[in-house]
Amino acid sequence: MYLTVRRRMFAGVVMNPEFEKYVNNPLWSILVESVHTIVMYPYHKAYAADNLLSQKPDITPRETATKMGISLGEALVILYELQKKDEKT
Repeated sequence: MYLTVRRRMFAGVVMNPEFEKYVNNPLWSILVESVHTIVMYPYHKAYAADNLLSQKPDITPRETATKMGISLGEALVILYELQKKDEKT
Protein backbone atom coordinates (compact mmCIF):
# COMPACT_ATOMS: atom_id res chain seq x y z
CA MET A 1 0.00 0.00 0.00
CA TYR A 2 1.38 3.35 -1.03
CA LEU A 3 1.17 6.07 1.60
CA THR A 4 1.64 9.68 0.70
CA VAL A 5 3.40 11.63 3.39
CA ARG A 6 1.53 14.86 3.83
CA ARG A 7 3.20 17.73 5.58
CA ARG A 8 1.44 20.46 7.51
CA MET A 9 2.41 23.69 9.18
CA PHE A 10 2.53 23.91 12.99
CA ALA A 11 4.01 26.93 14.69
CA GLY A 12 6.15 27.71 11.65
CA VAL A 13 7.47 24.15 11.33
CA VAL A 14 6.61 21.80 8.48
CA MET A 15 5.19 18.82 10.31
CA ASN A 16 4.97 15.17 9.45
CA PRO A 17 1.48 13.88 10.33
CA GLU A 18 3.05 11.36 12.71
CA PHE A 19 4.34 14.25 14.85
CA GLU A 20 1.04 16.13 14.91
CA LYS A 21 -0.85 13.71 17.12
CA TYR A 22 1.88 13.96 19.75
CA VAL A 23 2.83 17.64 19.55
CA ASN A 24 -0.80 18.73 19.79
CA ASN A 25 -1.30 16.61 22.92
CA PRO A 26 -1.34 18.56 26.20
CA LEU A 27 1.26 16.13 27.61
CA TRP A 28 3.83 17.01 24.93
CA SER A 29 5.62 19.53 27.14
CA ILE A 30 5.96 16.92 29.90
CA LEU A 31 7.45 14.43 27.42
CA VAL A 32 9.95 17.05 26.20
CA GLU A 33 10.94 17.92 29.76
CA SER A 34 11.37 14.24 30.64
CA VAL A 35 13.45 13.50 27.55
CA HIS A 36 15.73 16.45 28.29
CA THR A 37 16.62 14.83 31.63
CA ILE A 38 18.02 11.70 29.94
CA VAL A 39 21.79 11.81 30.37
CA MET A 40 22.49 10.45 26.88
CA TYR A 41 19.96 12.75 25.16
CA PRO A 42 22.47 15.30 23.78
CA TYR A 43 24.59 12.48 22.36
CA HIS A 44 21.56 10.71 20.88
CA LYS A 45 20.45 13.98 19.29
CA ALA A 46 23.91 14.61 17.82
CA TYR A 47 24.11 11.05 16.49
CA ALA A 48 20.69 11.35 14.88
CA ALA A 49 21.62 14.66 13.27
CA ASP A 50 25.05 13.56 12.04
CA ASN A 51 24.31 10.00 10.97
CA LEU A 52 20.66 9.05 10.62
CA LEU A 53 19.29 12.21 9.04
CA SER A 54 22.22 12.55 6.65
CA GLN A 55 21.56 9.02 5.37
CA LYS A 56 17.76 9.17 5.40
CA PRO A 57 16.27 12.67 5.85
CA ASP A 58 12.69 11.34 5.94
CA ILE A 59 13.31 8.77 8.70
CA THR A 60 10.32 8.19 10.97
CA PRO A 61 10.37 8.38 14.76
CA ARG A 62 9.68 4.63 14.97
CA GLU A 63 12.62 3.83 12.68
CA THR A 64 14.83 6.17 14.70
CA ALA A 65 13.82 4.52 17.97
CA THR A 66 14.51 1.07 16.57
CA LYS A 67 17.87 1.93 15.00
CA MET A 68 19.14 3.77 18.07
CA GLY A 69 17.64 1.56 20.75
CA ILE A 70 15.83 4.46 22.40
CA SER A 71 12.21 5.08 23.34
CA LEU A 72 9.69 6.34 20.82
CA GLY A 73 9.21 9.41 23.01
CA GLU A 74 12.89 10.32 22.88
CA ALA A 75 12.96 9.74 19.12
CA LEU A 76 9.92 12.00 18.66
CA VAL A 77 11.51 14.83 20.63
CA ILE A 78 14.87 14.47 18.86
CA LEU A 79 13.39 14.50 15.36
CA TYR A 80 10.96 17.30 16.19
CA GLU A 81 13.72 19.50 17.59
CA LEU A 82 16.06 18.77 14.68
CA GLN A 83 13.29 19.49 12.19
CA LYS A 84 12.44 22.72 14.00
CA LYS A 85 16.12 23.72 13.97
CA ASP A 86 16.37 23.08 10.21
CA GLU A 87 13.29 25.21 9.55
CA LYS A 88 14.81 28.17 11.43
CA THR A 89 18.06 28.12 9.44
